[in-house]
Amino acid sequence: MEVLDPISRLIAPRLGFMLMLIVGVVLQGCGGGDESKKSDVVDSEASAAVYVPPGQHDEYYSFLSGGFNGQVSVYGLPSGRLLKVIPVFSQFAENGYGYNEESKPMLMTSHGFVPWDDLHHPKLSRTDGLADGKFLYVNGNNTPRVAKVDLATFETVEIMEIPNSAGNHCSPYPTNNNEYILAGTRFSVPLDLEKGGMGDASLEEYKDKFRGSISFIKTNEEDGHMELDFQVLVPGFDYDLANGGKGPSEDWVFFTTYNTEKSRTLKELGASQNDRDYLAAINWKLAAKYAAEGKAHEMPANYYHNIKDHGSHQAKSNVIKKVRYLLPEECPGMMYLIPAPKSPHGIDVDPTGEYMVVNGKLASSLPVFSFSKMQKAIENKDFDGEVNGIPVFKYESVLYGEVKEPGLGPLHTEFDDKGNGYSTMFVSSEVVKWNVKDLQVLDRIPVYYSPGHLMIPGGDTKEPNGKYLVVMNKITKDRYLPTGPELVHAAQLIDISGDKMRLLLDFPTLAEPHYAQAIAADKVAPNSVKFYKLGDNTHPDAVKKESDASVTRQGRTVKIKMTSIRSHFTPDNIEGVQVGDTVIFHVTNLEQDWDVPHGFAVMGANNSETLIMPGATQSLRWVPKQPGVYPFYCTDFCSALHQEMQGYVRVSPRGSNVPIKFSTGEKRPVPPAQASVN
Repeated sequence: MEVLDPISRLIAPRLGFMLMLIVGVVLQGCGGGDESKKSDVVDSEASAAVYVPPGQHDEYYSFLSGGFNGQVSVYGLPSGRLLKVIPVFSQFAENGYGYNEESKPMLMTSHGFVPWDDLHHPKLSRTDGLADGKFLYVNGNNTPRVAKVDLATFETVEIMEIPNSAGNHCSPYPTNNNEYILAGTRFSVPLDLEKGGMGDASLEEYKDKFRGSISFIKTNEEDGHMELDFQVLVPGFDYDLANGGKGPSEDWVFFTTYNTEKSRTLKELGASQNDRDYLAAINWKLAAKYAAEGKAHEMPANYYHNIKDHGSHQAKSNVIKKVRYLLPEECPGMMYLIPAPKSPHGIDVDPTGEYMVVNGKLASSLPVFSFSKMQKAIENKDFDGEVNGIPVFKYESVLYGEVKEPGLGPLHTEFDDKGNGYSTMFVSSEVVKWNVKDLQVLDRIPVYYSPGHLMIPGGDTKEPNGKYLVVMNKITKDRYLPTGPELVHAAQLIDISGDKMRLLLDFPTLAEPHYAQAIAADKVAPNSVKFYKLGDNTHPDAVKKESDASVTRQGRTVKIKMTSIRSHFTPDNIEGVQVGDTVIFHVTNLEQDWDVPHGFAVMGANNSETLIMPGATQSLRWVPKQPGVYPFYCTDFCSALHQEMQGYVRVSPRGSNVPIKFSTGEKRPVPPAQASVN
C-alpha cells in the first residue's frame, strides 16, 4: 500500500483520515474473521454484477479514446471485455489501415502523410439531445483533425483537417441535433488573415498577434457528412474542453480557457497568475445566423478533407483553399466570458440545461453557474469590463453556488438521472458524488489512481442512465502484474444505482484514455453491417468472379486482380514480375458471409498485411528488391484449410524475358471408375 503514502500527504487532513480508515478496513479484512467473510460476500456480489455469461452480450458499448495511440478502443459494459480497436489517425498493421492503397488517403494533411495523432475525445452523434448510435466523432489533438466513425461498420469514414488551429483539444462537441460539430484550438498561434494559415511572428509578440479559433463543422443529417462552415477567431488563450447546453441552453456551447495571461513561456507559472480564467459562452445558433447574413470574412486556407467512398471502399482527398471566419467584436450577443477558477479543465452542463459546472484543477471548491442568471445578466448588462470586445460577466451575477470541499484537483463531472453530479478528483484520487440543487457532497469513493475523466452512459445528455460510472485512471502501480517501467492505464466500473457508490471492476485499457462515451447496445447492434454485398462493390479493380482474375503489365507496374475465397487465391501462381517492379495486388473477397474476412500478405513487403472484408476489395503495394520465388498467404483464419491458402510470385532479374503468366490449379485427368467389390 506504499503508493497511497505520497497521495495521503497531499490531501486535506479529513480526506487523509478517511483514506487511512479505508486502508485499515482492507488490512483488517486480510486478517480473517467476520470482516474477511464480509469482504468475500462483497467480492462475490461485485463479480455477479459484471458477469456476462458465455454467449450473452453486454448491455453497453463503450468507446474509450486511445490518446497517444491515435485509436478508439471498444469495450463491453459491464464485463470490461475488449471488443475491437478502431484505427482512426494511426496506421494499424492488424488490418492494413493506413498501409493499403484504399486507406492511405485518409491520413493525408497539408503537412503531407501523417500516420499518427493524439486522440482525446470521442463524442456520439445526437438526435433530440440523445445519443443516436449512428456516428462517433473524435479529435486529433496534434495535427488538428476531426474524424467520423460509422457505427454500422465501426470504421473511420471521414477525416477533416482543421485550419487556423494548433492542438485541436477542445473538440469535437455535437449540438443536440448534430447541426454542428464544434472544435476549439488548444494553442493560440499567429494567424495571417491575408495569406491564410499561420503567420511568422516573434514569440515576444504573443499578446498582440496570437489568436485562437473555434471551428463550426456542419453535418448532414442523413450520412453525417462534415463541412467546415465557418470559424470564430477568439482571444489568444488556450481552450481546453467544451460542452453544449440542453433545453433552455441548447443554443449555447461553453468552453473552458486557461492562460488568459497570454503567457508564452513557463506556462506552469505564467498561466497561473490571474485569480481566475474564463468560461467562454458562445451562442452557436446566433453565430450561424451571423455567418449566413454575410458577417463572415473570407481568408485563404489549405486543408485536407478525406472521405471514404461507401461503394468502392476507397478514400479520396479534397484540398480546400478558403475558409470563412467571424470576429466576436463584430457580432454582438454571440460571445461572453464568465470568470472561472484558474486553470479549469472540464465544463459540464447538467441534464436540465440550467447548471454549468466548471472543474478548476487548482480550486478548493467546485463552482456551479446558472444559465437563467446568465440570461438575466445579459439583459441587465451586468458586466465587469471586456476582452477583445467580448463582455465579461461579474462572477456573482452568474454563480448559482459552490460545492464546498469536494476534494483536491477536480477535473471532470457527469450526471445521473437523480439530480446528482459525479466529479473526479485527480490529486486526492477519488470520485465525489454531490447533489446539483443543494450542492452538498453525498458520497465519495477512492479510485486507483489519479483519475482524469469519468463517464456515465448518457451522462452528458439530457437523459443520463444512473446505473454505471466508468472512471479512467492515469496511474495503476500495484493494480496489475508488473510489465517493466511502463504500466497500463486502467478503467474502473462503479455501480451508482444506490445511495452509495460501489466499485465493481478494474480493467486495463489501451494507451491513455482521456474520455469515453457509452450507449445502450440495442441502439447500435441491430444496425451492424455483417458483410458488404459483392454486387454493390464499385471498386475499379474489383473482380467479382474467379474467371475475371488477371495479371497485366503497364510499364514498370504490374497489376494483379485476384480473388480470395475459402480456401484459395485466384491466381495463386504468378510469373513475369521483375526486380524493381511496382506490384499492386487488388484482392477482392468473394465471401458473402458474416465474419469471414481474408488477409493478404507477401514476403518482403515493407508495409503490412491487409485485411479484406467480405464483398470488399483492398490493394497492397509491393516492390520486390531481389530475384526469387516469394510466397503470399492469407493471414486471417478462415477454414480448416486456412494454412493451405497460399501462393507464389516468381520475381526474375530486371530485364528478363520471362512472360507474364498466372494460374490457379491444374487440369487433371478424371481417374477411372473403380470396380465394386462384393
